[in-house]
Amino acid sequence: MVNNAIEVSELTVRRGRTTVIDGLDLTVPRGAIVGLLGPSGSGKTTLMRAIVGVQVIRSGTVTVLGEPAGSAPLRHRVGYMTQQASIYDDLTVRQNLRYFARVQGAPASDIDRVLERTDLTAQADQLARTLSGGQANRVSLAAAMLGSPDLLVLDEPTVGLDPVLRADLWSIFRSLADDGATLLVSSHVMDEATRCDRLLLMREGAIIDDTTPAELLESTGTDSAEDAFLRIIEAHDRGADAAAQRAAASDPHRPRGRHAGGTR
Repeated sequence: MVNNAIEVSELTVRRGRTTVIDGLDLTVPRGAIVGLLGPSGSGKTTLMRAIVGVQVIRSGTVTVLGEPAGSAPLRHRVGYMTQQASIYDDLTVRQNLRYFARVQGAPASDIDRVLERTDLTAQADQLARTLSGGQANRVSLAAAMLGSPDLLVLDEPTVGLDPVLRADLWSIFRSLADDGATLLVSSHVMDEATRCDRLLLMREGAIIDDTTPAELLESTGTDSAEDAFLRIIEAHDRGADAAAQRAAASDPHRPRGRHAGGTR
């Protein structure tokens, strides 16, 4: 069995003339909750889209569960939850899940399992447009869970939710990992870092740190993940500025500044 759930090598993604991700490398081990943390616009969604095989890439490779990202063998093995709840308002919760089960090739018998797992059994026959934001998010998660995928890629699944609802979703994530699934969860809410087994900190299309929650706090000498992340960003930016200045000094015709020709 392949040890890593995800392997990304020299990944470059461009959007028009802008390089969104430039030569990125990372690995995600199996059976862990890995947090992909960073501010909005740092490239988290683009990276996740590349991992599930729906993002056009310029160069590099993305391997998922030993197969090329987006390839047919991964159809039943990877679940993907987008930032916005991807459900149909004019269908009930059960009808939504029945539709996604058919699309994903998951057995219809799996619907009751994911309804129970996401605490949606009581809302099964309720129209999606009448659901609260937290319930709609759980329907999207339930759809991603159909077929018991080996890898779940969850793009900011708790955005806009209150702390209680966020805690409920993280309890579900932990139970899935305990059952052997691998989860890649993106967030710009730094206090969610402590709920992960491993952290990938992203800034301007690059992974600037690969660590654990305990190592993050210890290495920065801080008591909160938010303060730790800010210190790492500051150190990263100082290093980038220094590199830009050295490059400018060696080439007087080179545009000055950390973002000159770089990623955004």
